[in-house]
Amino acid sequence: MVTEQLKNSYDVVVVGGGAAGLSGALMLGRARRSVLVIDAGAPRNAPASGVHGLLGREGMAPGELLERGRAEVRGYGGHVVTGEVDAVSRTDGGFAVTLADGRTVGARRLLVTTGLVDELPEIPGLRDRWGRDVLHCPYCHGWEVRDQAIGVLGTGPMSVHQTLLFRQWSDDITLFLHTMPSPTKDEFEQLAARGITVVKGEVAALEITDDRLTGVRLSDGTMVRREAVAVMSRMVARTDFLAGLGLRPEQHMSGLGEHIPSDPTGRAEIPGVWVAGNVTDLSAQVGGAAAAGAFAAAQINADLVTEETRRAVDAYRNTFSAENEARVSELISADRRHGM
Repeated sequence: MVTEQLKNSYDVVVVGGGAAGLSGALMLGRARRSVLVIDAGAPRNAPASGVHGLLGREGMAPGELLERGRAEVRGYGGHVVTGEVDAVSRTDGGFAVTLADGRTVGARRLLVTTGLVDELPEIPGLRDRWGRDVLHCPYCHGWEVRDQAIGVLGTGPMSVHQTLLFRQWSDDITLFLHTMPSPTKDEFEQLAARGITVVKGEVAALEITDDRLTGVRLSDGTMVRREAVAVMSRMVARTDFLAGLGLRPEQHMSGLGEHIPSDPTGRAEIPGVWVAGNVTDLSAQVGGAAAAGAFAAAQINADLVTEETRRAVDAYRNTFSAENEARVSELISADRRHGM
């Protein structure tokens, strides 16, 4: 394999080559910025058969969407390489980004779009079926399991909410309480009113027949027939490489995992670092992640323009200062003469 050639430095290094990262890189390339995307090649939605809810690309295979995105970024001069970022450190000019293979590149700004990892309960069969007939988001996968016998694995306080959502797609819903807190009286009433069955006891395993999920087996041996299972994963941002900057994930206010907080523009608490997509917004779907990446990229470009303008003004003041001052005065006088 030929190692991809990197420049010594870039205006922006984008860490993460999913929808958010590629969309941000596309925006930066069109802004005539030098941009590098470092993609570990492990997108969260890789197990899914298609991307859903994305206008104009409904049902497209995740890999095809990303391949198109990489080609578009390269079409505007952006570099996209396969690799993992091992560490990031501060330099006078911005950041030094070190890859796991030892290569290092400089970056004036950093856009982090590394997404998250779904941590699932340790139940035999669960991870293997993830993204197929083990699901988490009804808006992403509900249509594909409509009218099927769906089980919801109770793991936390949001499981009742998840169960009520999936009821929109099927009238055959069973909530397995498993390890979740016992529902309140009001929640039990809501579940009963919607015709949802509640099963006590921990789940021991999923039953798989001919590569299809056929049921949920409880620890007492009881088997409940199900064709799909929904589970609320614990979502954890992929950000270990940022520890050297002092930027660490925090608990999300939803209680569903960890993220990197940011302001509405995607700016993180460390100057020069922006975040977009699931690394900061746990609930972002592909379209939302792409939009956030593009928006953060625009803010990064504006920030660079501000820096470059400030430097240009400093240089302007320090070179032929008397001549420049006279020129500025002349321009101001001309504006006043024209009523500006």
